[in-house]
Amino acid sequence: MNVGFVGVGRMGANMARRLKDRGFPVTAVFDTNRAAATALAAELGCAACQDLSEVTAESDVILTVVSDDNATRMIFSGSGDNLLVNARGKLFINCATISPRVHVEVEKLAQKSGAQTLEACMASSITQAREGSLYLMCGGSEEAFRKAEPILKELGSTIRFIGKAGEAAKVKALVNMVMNINTAGLAEGLGLGAALGLDLEMLRKVFSQTGAASRVLETDGEDMQNREHSCFFSAAHAAKDSGIALDLAHSAGLDLPLARATKEQYDRMIAEGLGELDKSGIAELTFKDRHKHSGDHV
Repeated sequence: MNVGFVGVGRMGANMARRLKDRGFPVTAVFDTNRAAATALAAELGCAACQDLSEVTAESDVILTVVSDDNATRMIFSGSGDNLLVNARGKLFINCATISPRVHVEVEKLAQKSGAQTLEACMASSITQAREGSLYLMCGGSEEAFRKAEPILKELGSTIRFIGKAGEAAKVKALVNMVMNINTAGLAEGLGLGAALGLDLEMLRKVFSQTGAASRVLETDGEDMQNREHSCFFSAAHAAKDSGIALDLAHSAGLDLPLARATKEQYDRMIAEGLGELDKSGIAELTFKDRHKHSGDHV
């Protein structure tokens, strides 16, 4: 089962390394960042394809880890060159956090080409991608899921089949919406604590032992205190994903003021040139003494 990758940034590259380590032949990689693709191909001993159709030709299963809805539409339906050229019998596992409707669109396009797709939404980060301990939420046909399982089991420690195409993407949007709200709330709590002169290590410990505890406190609390915002999940991606959830809320006739306010904070980070900081960088907006963001610290 030859495996190809489209999108070899921080997540995609580590997933490719993991599968290579576990004995899967990684035969082709593609990225719009040609240097990234070439470097990873040299490391893994595979082809750095210049055309998307070449990845399909070289692979039985193609994993895509691209940035957004537009990028996903481009790789599957771009004029002249796309992944569905001569794609009959191929399986595409799409791991990006994108709108549910785009997963449905891609599944229909793939079916017309005689191919299968599966969404495998990831609720984990770079380290877990390398270790094979991703949390994967999958949507599509059960046949595609079963076909993908040997690969998914090497990439994830938890694999959940949610349902038809688009359903896993809905769950992932809600996961990230709540995570982003939690992150913004933690930044405000620590920022207020600092303004009140409280010891932040003490405060984080109290948070961890009370109703203020959260997974985000574990992963981001110390980083917020120390202004360590090396990127595992960027503010720009947080804004995008909160936007997906808000679009779903609008379609369902719901108003979500916390989700909306959180997206506004992440949009503000982007506007101030902080979009490529980790999501923990939202603390730069809430700590009283940090505006306008000393570059020495971020």
